[in-house]
This record gives sequence, structure tokens and C-alpha cells, in this order.
Amino acid sequence: MSGEKKTISLVLGSGGGRGHAHIGVIRALEERELGILNIAGTSMGAVIGGIYAADKLGTYVDWAYSLDKSDVVKLLDFSFTWTSLFKGERIIEVLKELVGDRQIEELDRGFTAVATALEEQREVWLNKGSLFNAIRASTAVPGVFSPVNRNGRTLVDGGLVNPIPIAPTLNDATDLTIAVNLSGSKEDYKPSDEKGQSKTSRSDDTYRERISSFVNGLLESDSSELASPDAADLLVKSIDVMQGAIARLKLAAYAPDLVIEIPRNACSFFEFYRAEEMAELGYERTCKALDEFGL
Repeated sequence: MSGEKKTISLVLGSGGGRGHAHIGVIRALEERELGILNIAGTSMGAVIGGIYAADKLGTYVDWAYSLDKSDVVKLLDFSFTWTSLFKGERIIEVLKELVGDRQIEELDRGFTAVATALEEQREVWLNKGSLFNAIRASTAVPGVFSPVNRNGRTLVDGGLVNPIPIAPTLNDATDLTIAVNLSGSKEDYKPSDEKGQSKTSRSDDTYRERISSFVNGLLESDSSELASPDAADLLVKSIDVMQGAIARLKLAAYAPDLVIEIPRNACSFFEFYRAEEMAELGYERTCKALDEFGL
């Protein structure tokens, strides 16, 4: 596909910490001067896509690459309720301070964040109003982050019904639609341990131990098992399985021009401190896919 440069509608899927692969995807597309005109994202896809649409991805990257385990733990604001482990507000406030909030309709690129309306049991496309309000709703993973109430609706993570939101781009006046699937097939992937150790924490200061210590001190009854880290792990892994199955159906139904696959075992949900590693993986996979496609 030689000749003049193509314009792109970019679809960024959900997948927790693997979502930082989207950073590398965008870098590869920009290096080849492929114009990203419209973006649709779910969950971490909405985070990266929305910040990029606001022209602040560089600022976010500098911050995300500096995170270690203890930094990420500090961003997890315990909710003290039975609805979720964390409120999810602290990280949004940090991002607002870091990159600034914008109105979606004022962005230079088209942007849609996908959330799930629980009562209606369907996806909702958020393409107007506060950028970070939309991102917050799209990232409200049930049981992990508190749901968002907006215009009488209870909104949670869009990945429940559409982990790879191709549909919002179907009417775009662009040359190609490129989708990033963070639920790709497992591979013999060996993660880097370079940032596994916190700059400030002891070697035994892991996610599981920090959260377990808190939960065990808060809940003394037998029902504490329901909120234990093992239960949270099971919940996140179950959502991952569900999203992987739905993603395959969406890809078959809408068939974008190009799909960039990130193996689902590349990074776990809460490993946001591996941002640089995931971005490099996204960059490598995108370059390979573009070469094969002829872009």
C-alpha cells in the first residue's frame, strides 16, 4: 500500500497494565507518518487514547515510566465499601493534575471512551464532556474500582461488553482502521525484572502482602475471604477470560484492516510499573504488523 500516507482510526483495547503497549503502538504509527484522526478506547485504551487525543502523551509517558511498585500502590485508594476494593479517584486526580482536563468535543482528534451501563446492559459511547470523567467511567472495573453515576446511569468498565471497541469507528472518514487487541494468544513471553523492586520498599513489600495486610486488619469475620486478594485475583482473571472471548467475537464481526496482537500473559492487570517494557512490546509488534501489511 504505497503512495500517499494513510489516515487511521485507532482502536485501543482493554487489559490493565498491558494497556501501556498502546504507547508503543502510537509511537510506531507516528514514526511512519500515519495520521491518527480518530480514537476509540476501552479502559486503559481510553486512558492512553484520551491523553494522546489531548496531545499530552509525552507528559504521561515521562510519569508512567518513572513508576515503581510502591508508587502504584500509593495510587490505589481503598474504598472502605463492599462495592469495590478501590475508589479509583486518586489516580484520576493525579492524571488531571499531570495533563489537565479537556472537553472531548474540543480535542484535535476524534475520541470515544466506551463504558458499560449496568441497568441497560449495554455499552455507552462517551464522546462529549469532560475527558477524565469519560476515562473514569471507562476504567471502573467491577469489584476493583467503584462504579460511576452519570445522568442516572451506573457506568462501569467498557471491557465488560466491548473490550476492543471497533464499532465507534465504523463511520469514520479514514483510510484504515487499526485495532490493538491486548487479549492475544499466550506466548513464551519472559518479562523483565528490572523495575520489579521498589525504590523505597523492602523486598517483601509486594502487592499481595500490602493488600492482604490491610484487608486482614479491616475484616475479622469469615466473610473476609470474599474481599481477599485471592478473590480479587480471581475476579480480574475471570474478567480477562471474558474479555478475551468477547474480543475474538468483535474482531470476527467487524474485521478491522489490521490487528496488532499483544499476548495476554505479557503483563498482569496491576503491573502498571512495567509501562516502558509494555510500550516497547507494543512498538515491536506494531512495526512488525505494519511491515507485513505494507505500510
